[in-house]
Amino acid sequence: MTVNREQAQRAVVELLKAFGCDPEQDPTLAQAPALVVESWERDWLCGYGVDIRELFAITATNELHGSPVVVLSKIAISTLCPHHLLPAEGVATVAYLPGKHLLGIGTLARLVDAYSRRFTLQEQIGANVVDALMLHGEAKGAYCRLEMQHACLRLRGAKQPATAVTTTHYAGSFTTAEGRQALEAAMNPGPAA
Repeated sequence: MTVNREQAQRAVVELLKAFGCDPEQDPTLAQAPALVVESWERDWLCGYGVDIRELFAITATNELHGSPVVVLSKIAISTLCPHHLLPAEGVATVAYLPGKHLLGIGTLARLVDAYSRRFTLQEQIGANVVDALMLHGEAKGAYCRLEMQHACLRLRGAKQPATAVTTTHYAGSFTTAEGRQALEAAMNPGPAA
């Protein structure tokens, strides 16, 4: 993603002025335009610069027989709501049943991050993660669960500060009863023998 920083900073100045706050007159706001643009480019919207296919470029050939379900949980996730431009934060759980490839666990975390660091809805993040695992990771099954708290729900409108939104997406073998059982067993193993 190419960012015109000067134009973006001018837009932040104009937004602040529209609310009666002038960064040229208020020293506490003087650095806001530059810091806002830097934060949006480097932190909030950096996912646009990630080539999803490249994330899957380094994989190992799956030589395991009866490959286990791979689960990565408690992946920190942050995004910007495209409706209010307010943050949403939470955790993701991603699982896949290896097909041709074994994916690095870092790949799973980077995949979630790449799709969340955009203007996007929570539902889209999970769907995109699952679709990418199936298409680029050639997984036999894919799963993504997101549990997030949205600033737009906590701070405005309904003002529900403790509410979390949960979304779940499945594909491939995890859409069958047997596949769901394998997924559930991998995510909630019983006590060690």
